[in-house]
Amino acid sequence: MKLLKSIIAFAILFLAVNVNAQNKDNSKKPTIIFVHGLFADGSSWSEVIPTLLATGYDVISVQNPTNSLAEDVAFTKRAIDRAAGPVILIGHSWGGFVITEAGNDPKVKGLVYVAALAPDKGETLPGLSATAPATELGKYFAQSNGYMTLTREGVQKVFAEDLSPSQQDVVYATQNAANGKVFADTVTEAAWKTKPSWFVVAKSDKSLHPDLQRFFVKRMKAKSIEVDASHVVMISKPKEVLKLILEAANSK
Repeated sequence: MKLLKSIIAFAILFLAVNVNAQNKDNSKKPTIIFVHGLFADGSSWSEVIPTLLATGYDVISVQNPTNSLAEDVAFTKRAIDRAAGPVILIGHSWGGFVITEAGNDPKVKGLVYVAALAPDKGETLPGLSATAPATELGKYFAQSNGYMTLTREGVQKVFAEDLSPSQQDVVYATQNAANGKVFADTVTEAAWKTKPSWFVVAKSDKSLHPDLQRFFVKRMKAKSIEVDASHVVMISKPKEVLKLILEAANSK
C-alpha cells in the first residue's frame, strides 16, 4: 500500500512539473531579431533594444555585410537559429528585403517593417523605387570599388535630418558600405504573404518615399502606424516604433 501511494504521489508530482514546464514554454516571449538596412549597422536599433531587454525579451541585432541579399539572409537565418523559440523579425529599409526572404523560416511568427521595402518575388530595389515619387538619396552616394556609402551631407539632409548633430555623426560613422550588386537582387518567396505583418510608415522620409511605404502597407494588408519622422524613425521616435513591435510580439 505504501509503495502504491508513493507511486501515485510521484506520478502527480511528475505531471505537475511537466504542466508547469509546458505553461512556461507556452508563455515564453518571442526573440526579437533586428535587421538593419543599407548605410547602417546593428547599432541603428540602440534606442529600442534596452527597453525590450528590460521587459524580458531576448534580442539579437544582426550585423549584415550588405554584400548581397543571399548573404544578408544567411546572416539573419543564423540569428533565427540561435533563438530558442518563436521569432519576430524586424527590418529597416533594405532590411525589409532581408526579412521578406528570411521570414519564410517556420520559427518566424511575424514581420515588422520599419520604413522598409517589402518586395514581392522578382522585384528589385530600383524597380520599386521607380514606382513612387523620386527622393534625393541617390545624390549623396560616395562610391569606391563597387561599394557605396552616404556622404555626411546625405546623412544630415535626407537620411537622418531629424536627429541631433551628435546622433547624425554616429549614424555617419557606423554605416556599413553597401555593395552596388544588392540593387539587382530579388526574393524567391515573399514571407509577408503568409506571415502577419506590421509596418511603421515614416511620414517625413526623404530616403524611401512615404507613398511607396503606404503602397506596401496596402498590398500586404499590414497593420500600420504613421509617424512624423525621417528614414531612421527607430532612432528619432523610438517609443512609437516600440509600441508596434510589442503589439507584434504579443500577437497570437
